[in-house]
Amino acid sequence: MRSILPFALALLALPAASAQQQAYTPPQHTAPPPPGIARSTPEEVVQQADGGTQIERDRSATYALAEHRRLTRALGALLPQRKGVVDAYVLSVALDSDPVFGREAREAGKVLARRYDAVGRTITLGGSDGKAPSPLPMGSPANFEAALARIAELMDEKEDVLVLYATSHGAPFGVVYNDGNEGFGEISPRRLAALLRAHGIERRLLIVSACYSGVFVPVLSGPQTAMLSAAAADRSSFGCTAENDWTFFGDALINRALRKPQPLARAAEEAVAQIARWEGDARLKPSLPQRSIGDGVAVWLTPLEARMPKVATAPVGRPSIDSLTPP
Repeated sequence: MRSILPFALALLALPAASAQQQAYTPPQHTAPPPPGIARSTPEEVVQQADGGTQIERDRSATYALAEHRRLTRALGALLPQRKGVVDAYVLSVALDSDPVFGREAREAGKVLARRYDAVGRTITLGGSDGKAPSPLPMGSPANFEAALARIAELMDEKEDVLVLYATSHGAPFGVVYNDGNEGFGEISPRRLAALLRAHGIERRLLIVSACYSGVFVPVLSGPQTAMLSAAAADRSSFGCTAENDWTFFGDALINRALRKPQPLARAAEEAVAQIARWEGDARLKPSLPQRSIGDGVAVWLTPLEARMPKVATAPVGRPSIDSLTPP
């Protein structure tokens, strides 16, 4: 009889099946923010948001190098603009590492790139989609600003358009950056306005999916700006639990209305009506999404929409309203 000892020893050398099959766990928000943020007064929080404050802690040098390489690859892949063509540059960013935002930013980048003929001129920043570590640069304030600066280098500000989609948790001072227990920060309407002004980007479609995101509308509105927000300045929006595929706003606007070959204003109206129905069915306090479309927007939006695909694509993912109903 053959000895089973070599076979038994080989089995012992193998990793346990449970370890092999262990599911990936996305970054968790389990620790309080650093004292510099946690102990700030409301006035100091506003100052931090206006400055685009970002605090990183417990990051290894290996992580920093990998993040640098991810960002460098993403920025280097952007195509230059085409002379005589109104080109859209899409920047889709998830500022929080909860997977709902990572999933939403990824699909928003795809939908907006297809709609506005921006394949090759689209960059997506965000954390994990919930299945594996993210190969994308994180949606931090610093990465966001670097991406914006690179887009500004490539585009012709007199001809081309920035299409920005930002999704995260929000607050009365703006949108929040939070990558697990390691990354913290804020971006306020005044900060975003200052960045766009510094780069001379006046032609822009700005979409912010976050609670209280209506605070961006009065500050960013202008003749050449189309601005859409998920909620009024004093209201919450819904659907941002980490397990969701979409927020209410992202599902209604990106996943449904903007997939169709219809004008932006009509798509916004459709999305607002859909959100109102969902909120009514769930007996939620209305979020009151806001929109502002400047008088000069048609100059760049008309040629972009003339190139829209003529066939709609189907929504993907689990509908956001399902998260509020029993299985």
